Amino acid sequence: MKPLVISLVEDNSALAHELRELFNSQDDMLVLDVFPSAEAALQSLPSRTPEVLVVDLRLPGMGGVELILLLKQRFPKLHMLVLTMYEESDLIFEALRAGASGYLLKRLQPEELCDAVRQTHRGGAPMSPSIALKVVESFRTPPSRTLAAESRLSPREEEILSLLAEGCLYKEISASLGISIDTVRTHLRRIYEKLHVHSRTQAVMKYFKQRQ
Repeated sequence: MKPLVISLVEDNSALAHELRELFNSQDDMLVLDVFPSAEAALQSLPSRTPEVLVVDLRLPGMGGVELILLLKQRFPKLHMLVLTMYEESDLIFEALRAGASGYLLKRLQPEELCDAVRQTHRGGAPMSPSIALKVVESFRTPPSRTLAAESRLSPREEEILSLLAEGCLYKEISASLGISIDTVRTHLRRIYEKLHVHSRTQAVMKYFKQRQ
């Protein structure tokens, strides 16, 4: 089986070593590079591009959010997963808007982190529970007057979008809401049409931006 190729952007050398050891201990994972800064990642990634890039936010020099934004422009299909100590709402939404697929806190258990990397590679949007709670709570704020009427989602569509933000698969959404997978797909198709997007990450990001 071909391993999932991962690179890390982490300036804490001890943690970077632990993460490399953790991922390399998995039968289905391989760490390609460990970068101590955003600048080092930008220099090397064009010739050595992983499938998933795990990024810290507070880095020496250029920050993680700016790095994610630049890399998303250059490599639209690159999956990037934030792994950080910080759970401020501004940082969360800045990172997600920049193009991060998920947002995890460093206190996550090793097996949960490995599963989150796999989910990211499959197109999921994994988040630590406290981060997912902030995301879900953002749906409860009054909608902005600038939000176009045709883009407003129904309560059911908001439920589905919040589950998408937590990284749930179609079958998990189906089980959670007590609806069929075909119904989930129908709701998703309508969500994509309303928000004029083509993927779950784009849908989550665009909706959050409109709600602010």
